[in-house]
Amino acid sequence: MPHSTHSLNTTISTERLHMALDLGGETWKLGFVAGPGKPRIRTIPARDMVQLQCEVGKAKRRFKLAEDAPVVSCYEAGPDGFWVHRMLEKLGIANVVVDPSSIEVERRRRTRKTDRLDASKLVAHLVRYHSGEQRVWSTAQVPSEEQEDARRLHRERERLQKEKKQHMSRIASLLATQGCASSRRSDSWKRWDGQSLPPDLRGELERELARLELVRKQLREVEQERSRRLADQSSPQMAQVGLLASLRGVGPTSAWLLVMEMFGWRRYQNRRTAGSLAGLTGTPFASGGKTREQGISKAGSARVRTLMVELSWLWLRYQPQSELSRWFKERWSGSGRLRRIGIVAMARRLFIDLWRLVEHGLVPPGAEFKPSAEFKPSQG
Repeated sequence: MPHSTHSLNTTISTERLHMALDLGGETWKLGFVAGPGKPRIRTIPARDMVQLQCEVGKAKRRFKLAEDAPVVSCYEAGPDGFWVHRMLEKLGIANVVVDPSSIEVERRRRTRKTDRLDASKLVAHLVRYHSGEQRVWSTAQVPSEEQEDARRLHRERERLQKEKKQHMSRIASLLATQGCASSRRSDSWKRWDGQSLPPDLRGELERELARLELVRKQLREVEQERSRRLADQSSPQMAQVGLLASLRGVGPTSAWLLVMEMFGWRRYQNRRTAGSLAGLTGTPFASGGKTREQGISKAGSARVRTLMVELSWLWLRYQPQSELSRWFKERWSGSGRLRRIGIVAMARRLFIDLWRLVEHGLVPPGAEFKPSAEFKPSQG
């Protein structure tokens, strides 16, 4: 049984080394602790794996641990993504990726913040986490490299669509300054008096139009690749997309996003966990005699929450006989404001119903499927 020491109301195991990484663009701060006392803080160049292993060895010798003593680590989820986690796991270090917004913070008006303090705080929380305080923070579920790569296609499509709208709006705005109606044909660009556009303005418009055509070309390539994958239902994820898209009111684009972002790789313990990870659960505030509702938590993916609200309105239109639609009409029939509040509650329940369909094969009560000829994977 490992020997433990009690210090500052925290039980610290002296049989393993705790390491926290504060990741930066140029340098990384490493915080080490293996017993009571101040943490050992070291700075290494960013992404220098050799130096990191060297500092781990020095920390073991500093704290008089065996060379084969286990190492546990953590870092905050951020721009570096999950490659650091995979690297640490490959080195034999048990790592957790922490949600930064879940870490406790002081509520003073002004608080000190430096990379050194962040590393010290992270390693202190890591000790508490491995001592049994599982709720000290929230950890991220790390996808495999294949699961992470599967999220690229629809996100790229989303960005390309935004770029397309930006270029079209820019062209229309520039033409409007000369009294010219928006047109995709450059030979029809004329000023309000029928004269040619100024040369610099025409050059800017032509370059903007060239970028627009490039975006359209790339968008077509992405959509063709998506259609090709949708036509092949051999993989489990594509089968899930096809199942969701076979419901009335759910299209291939929405089904793809739900599977790749949420259902295809995440595991939910129950319906509450599913609703919480979608950020659609309430956040009550009750203290003393004061009780109020602060709205939904907005945790997790913003694009999934937006999609679920849109799908809820579509569900009311295309699935009017479903149990969920009838519940909404009975509970939230009234003013537009009540309906906008109720649609969020419906989005949470619909998300759980769709998860149950994908995970357990339970069809939402009263839901209807499209005719087999109606669902065409190539359409979006």
